[in-house]
Amino acid sequence: MSHFKEILEKIENKQAVVGIVGLGYVGLPLAVEIAQAGYKTIGFDVQPQKVDMVNKGINYIGDIVNSVLEDVVKSGKLSATSDFSFIKDVDCVAICVPTPLDQYQQPDISYVKGSTESVAKYLHKGMLVVLESTTYPGTTEELLQPILEEGGLKCGEDFYLAFSPERVDPGNQQYKTKNTPKVVGGVGEDSTKVAAALYRNVLEGGVHEVSSPAVAEMEKLLENTYRNINIGLANEMAIICNRMGINVWEVIDAAKTKPYGFQAFYPGPGLGGHCIPLDPFYLTWKAREFDYHTRLIETSGEINTAMPEYVVDRAMKILNHNKKAMNGAKVLVLGVAYKADIDDYRESPSLNVMDHLISQGAQAQFYDPYITEYRHKGVTHKGLTELTETALSEADIVIICTAHACFDYDYIQKHAKEIFDTRNATKNVADKSNIELL
Repeated sequence: MSHFKEILEKIENKQAVVGIVGLGYVGLPLAVEIAQAGYKTIGFDVQPQKVDMVNKGINYIGDIVNSVLEDVVKSGKLSATSDFSFIKDVDCVAICVPTPLDQYQQPDISYVKGSTESVAKYLHKGMLVVLESTTYPGTTEELLQPILEEGGLKCGEDFYLAFSPERVDPGNQQYKTKNTPKVVGGVGEDSTKVAAALYRNVLEGGVHEVSSPAVAEMEKLLENTYRNINIGLANEMAIICNRMGINVWEVIDAAKTKPYGFQAFYPGPGLGGHCIPLDPFYLTWKAREFDYHTRLIETSGEINTAMPEYVVDRAMKILNHNKKAMNGAKVLVLGVAYKADIDDYRESPSLNVMDHLISQGAQAQFYDPYITEYRHKGVTHKGLTELTETALSEADIVIICTAHACFDYDYIQKHAKEIFDTRNATKNVADKSNIELL
């Protein structure tokens, strides 16, 4: 039997052992879904704490149901380890490690490279390797394939290699790993079919096959660049509308009544999360290799990056109207998570808002029901443990940076002196006498 038929048969019969490298926001939910589908699954991570928690059935990712993780661990379908030698026992492996930017806004693919080298040591005939980490077009074929072929095995004949971008949206109540459609592009038709077969046997959202890993890699960047640019437009509209004395939120609500040709995007204090603020820079970096300057992408990046400082400038003007200086003012920031109803503060604009407030001499505090403390630029910041009437009334201004559903906005409005709402979170509050919108 050929390697191709053998791995397909193992996948179809659920006899394939699947490895997941990286047990974070992408890797752990995927590992749980694969284990739940009936495959023996091994999670690999360099952080012993994560490995220990998984093996004890303790969940640390918001989008996973605690009982489901416990069940797949107790049944023996899911286990975790920091020993990468166990990759020799897997038939399929998905690499789900971080792809941050360095200090020069250039892709840092060291985690992807290191993980691939670990897999390469134990690569065997008939194995499927899938990269899920977001990266620049060409990574799978230009970086992964040569590393994996160093031992003498040939891609497409001895093993199979594909790229399938993660599409995790933390906190999304409708779309999870299970029901979000998958895009798969392999190095050759056989690689695409093997990877697609695995995902079809695990997920319910369907699989869209493309002609190459580069198409799949570019598709992912297009998704998040599209959002980055449109949010940049919304932020610029907010700035213009404020100068004209127009409510931008009302403008957007009116525009979205059109049933075609318009999709609503909303302004805010900036961009957060691992994807939207970072992914477009992968494309701008790669485009320079082809002598192209991505003007639109970089302009939207500049607008979005400047929003935290703009928020502080607006807050300063509100204080000035009350004959109060920002220097020495008590400022309470509500929400440091990068989006509502989650505990993730990666790249959150709230962190930069806090930094700008502190640099202007403000006595800045924060409250987030999901985050008691955060670490940013080497400094740990501790938040309030409770949103009290005293905390609200003593603040010279309250800045709403994250629109958590659990906030009682009527209570906040009642007790705060001034509120600067960057998310239109107070839209249903009747008394708006002390509220200014972004």
